[in-house]
Amino acid sequence: MSFIRTFHGDIDPKTLGVTYSHEHIVCRPPYWVEQEADDLLLDDKEKSKLDVLDFSRLGGEAIVDATAIDYGRDVQAVKEISEETGITIVGTAGFNKSFLWAASIPEHLKSVTGNYSTFHEWIEAKSINELADFVIREVEEGLEGTNICGGQVKFGTGYNRITPLEEKTIRAVARAHHETKAPVHSHTEAGTMALEQIEILKSEHVPLEYVSFGHMDRNPDPFYHEQVARTGAFLSFDGISKIKYAPESTRIQCIFELVKKGYEKQILVSGDTARKTYYKHYDYGLGLENILGKWVPRFIEEADQAGFSGEDLVTNFFVNNPARCFAFKK
Repeated sequence: MSFIRTFHGDIDPKTLGVTYSHEHIVCRPPYWVEQEADDLLLDDKEKSKLDVLDFSRLGGEAIVDATAIDYGRDVQAVKEISEETGITIVGTAGFNKSFLWAASIPEHLKSVTGNYSTFHEWIEAKSINELADFVIREVEEGLEGTNICGGQVKFGTGYNRITPLEEKTIRAVARAHHETKAPVHSHTEAGTMALEQIEILKSEHVPLEYVSFGHMDRNPDPFYHEQVARTGAFLSFDGISKIKYAPESTRIQCIFELVKKGYEKQILVSGDTARKTYYKHYDYGLGLENILGKWVPRFIEEADQAGFSGEDLVTNFFVNNPARCFAFKK
């Protein structure tokens, strides 16, 4: 049986609807708290909710919140936003990337991590299987001691490198996947190291069609994208609206290259909207409304001009592909 695990229980994948596949809604990452990097703290539930409502008004139905334990989740606030807006939210078990682990573990998390000083100390002290057991509990029992279960398992690596502790978490997440059948999400820093991550996942016998690789548009290399796509994995183009990294034309052309090669059923689109200055209702940014409101119409126009069916591609990227990507297949 196939299902998607949400903040409010398991649902039929067919009911997921229009989905942003990688966002952050309310979070206070301990590392960025310690660095006093206020822009990276999404710390006002009501402002976040206003952006989610904008998404809803444009036909949005579901959001995958990719915030792991080391990125300062606020499980209760996100649950309330889901209830108050009617938007389905999928939570995330597992880990992010290693530089974040220098931060101190907040006191409220020590009931689930143990009495360790930093995330680094905790991850270093535990075995791969102990970390896997932690991720399994987040999927099957609840995130951070709540009864709200994670709907995907995540790992991350740094820019052009995989540290020993990052490899440890990849293997832990892989083993948690085998136990739970939860979908797997990868953070790639600037779109790098996906192929190396794939080799580790293969060594743990993870079927790649269960995996989505984030930030593929940060590395706008069609040859590289094809190498990832050939494995059966999903590619997440989740930097929409971030022109500082590349113009939208670059992202769209990379998507077209994958579509030409037959990979339209492996593409996800989202914004990874994780700064106050990206949110409309925090600091006048483009907000969660920008992708559905402006990017999708532009994409459809360009796709139609290029000889594709823009509407069909958008339905795949936002409805059909997320329904398959985020499904548990037990």
